[in-house]
Amino acid sequence: MDKIDPNLVLIIVAAIFALLNILSFYLGVVYRKKVAEAKLGSAEEEAKSIIENAQKSARSKAREITLEAKEENQKLRAAFEAEMKDRRKEISIQEKRINQKEENLDRKSDTLEKKDQAITQKIKEYEHKTLEIEELKAKELSELERISKMSQSEAKELLIRDLEDEARHEAAIMVKEIEQEAKEQADKKAKNIVASSIQKVAADHVAEATVSVVALPTDEMKGRIIGREGRNIRALETLTGVDLIIDDTPEAVILSSFDPVRREIARIALEKLIVDGRIHPARIEELVEKSKKEVETRIKEEGEAASLETGVHSLHPEIIKLLGRLHYRTSYGQNVLKHSIEVSHLAGVMAGELGVDIALAKRAGLLHDIGKAVDHEIEGSHVTIGADIAKKYKENEMVIHAIMAHHGDVDANTIVAQLVQAADAISAARPGARRENIETYIKRLQRLEEIANEFKGVEKSYAIQAGREVRIMVKPEVISDSSMLLVAKDIVKKIEAELEYPGQIKVSLIRETRAVDFAK
Repeated sequence: MDKIDPNLVLIIVAAIFALLNILSFYLGVVYRKKVAEAKLGSAEEEAKSIIENAQKSARSKAREITLEAKEENQKLRAAFEAEMKDRRKEISIQEKRINQKEENLDRKSDTLEKKDQAITQKIKEYEHKTLEIEELKAKELSELERISKMSQSEAKELLIRDLEDEARHEAAIMVKEIEQEAKEQADKKAKNIVASSIQKVAADHVAEATVSVVALPTDEMKGRIIGREGRNIRALETLTGVDLIIDDTPEAVILSSFDPVRREIARIALEKLIVDGRIHPARIEELVEKSKKEVETRIKEEGEAASLETGVHSLHPEIIKLLGRLHYRTSYGQNVLKHSIEVSHLAGVMAGELGVDIALAKRAGLLHDIGKAVDHEIEGSHVTIGADIAKKYKENEMVIHAIMAHHGDVDANTIVAQLVQAADAISAARPGARRENIETYIKRLQRLEEIANEFKGVEKSYAIQAGREVRIMVKPEVISDSSMLLVAKDIVKKIEAELEYPGQIKVSLIRETRAVDFAK
């Protein structure tokens, strides 16, 4: 046997290995293909399942949304129908009311036409009867003149005198009854009694109390204050609320305002502008604001100083400010804050003498004129305004009553109120306290007595309480009890017309009947 070639063997072995590798590769490819096909089929089935589930969920959600939309639509429709029903009902009611009103108007129109016709007929009848009466009256007058042997004018004068005496007597009785009824019915008092004369201020005093004069370095400054086309003066007047009067007065500008605080702000601002020299709207606005802050600070300081000086503590901060504003308020030249401090001290001293609450009396005295701080801003008397302020900031009831009673607007029912009345009279009404010299004061008292003596039936008159009251003794045989009230009212009117005086004057008439006999 021939020997096998080793190379051939190797080739055969190599070929076998190659075939085996090819076969294993082919088998691997077939296997992977089958695995991939199996996975692909599983994925397709899963995707189909997901799509079916999503479609089912979407259909279910759509049905739910459709149902909700239908329900909401039904609710809205029901609400709309209910609202429309209510509106139709309301419109129907309104239509019925309008129809009823139209019917009523038609009926009233017919009634008025009938009344008008009746009135026209009555007027014609009245005119006819008037003519008849005039004819009868003429006949009666001629007959009366013949019988009485008096002319028509003489008879008329006699009748007028009788009627006048009777009317005055009846009027006096009626006034007395009305006043008595008013005292019993407080709610009608203001309508049935004569109002007490209020504080009057003479024209020259008003001018002095409501203007301030600012000195100028030169008259050229007036032109700068006015500014181009008046822009500076307009800005200053607008910002301060004060009227600037620039006239022929040499080197001076007059500031006019009933508000003393505004006037003081304008005065300070104008003086600052004059010193500064830069006068234009922007600078004016800046200095006015600074002046306002200065005045507000000064107001607070003055109020606190008054509180410390009188020993009146625990005042509301707003009342402190109002007290400070009184520093810029005058009454007949008398500084109202100084007057209030003086009244507080006087009331306290008298309270100490009488054993009354000193602190309460001083508090009422200090606050009695607090209404004057804002009486140019709020309607009403300073008494009413002051009482309202005290109520607003919860002051003691006795303090409020003292404020209300210090000018006699109400009866003084407490000792504190009476003390404040007395202290106010001492401080304000004595000679020299206000802008009134002793000669003017004496002349006013003399004239007061002269006015009273001018009336028929007055026996004597006396001006007392520094001119705050005049007591008049009347002749009982000339003036009756019923006519006293009329005489008092006539005297009051004449005093108001002819005299200028601070505060108010009380007119008291006294009628006394005496019977004198002698035992022998």
